[in-house]
Amino acid sequence: MRRPAAFVAAAALAATLIAPPVLAALKPGAVAPDFTARASLGGKEFDYSLGEALKKGPVVLYFYPAAFTPGCTQEAHEFAEAVDKFSALGASVIGVSADDIDVLTRFSVSECRSKFPVAADSGKDIMAAYDAVLPGKPEYANRTSYVIAPGGEIIYEYTALDPSAHVENTLKAVERWKAGGK
Repeated sequence: MRRPAAFVAAAALAATLIAPPVLAALKPGAVAPDFTARASLGGKEFDYSLGEALKKGPVVLYFYPAAFTPGCTQEAHEFAEAVDKFSALGASVIGVSADDIDVLTRFSVSECRSKFPVAADSGKDIMAAYDAVLPGKPEYANRTSYVIAPGGEIIYEYTALDPSAHVENTLKAVERWKAGGK
């Protein structure tokens, strides 16, 4: 028996309203999983260590789906423009995607404007550890931003595919941290 299209559409809508949210990012208070990954800054490859970066101050760790796509390019430009503000607060920025290091080496120069490093997570282990896998497309990272305090505690998390609020939100979180709040 065929069901009318309106019935099928209503059933699908009801299922989405009843279903639990698919965002499972780590929440503030959680311990940030440590990682080391191949990264590039200004076209120069190196091994990035979260643990080493945290010794210098808070870290803004942001995941993005794919280099050179419109939203990821916009987000990289916005983080590049804000790096000096983050640095003034003692924070550093690192972007992570499943792209390979060759792609990220080009992206680090052209879109990150040689202002902050981007790390390759081709094995998707970092994405998985941070619950930052894009639902329904596990080959990509979800657009998730974290602020991690020097002690390794996540103090802020934000997930939204729209890149427009990630920089502003993480900058405010770092400012709150610097002022002594969470």
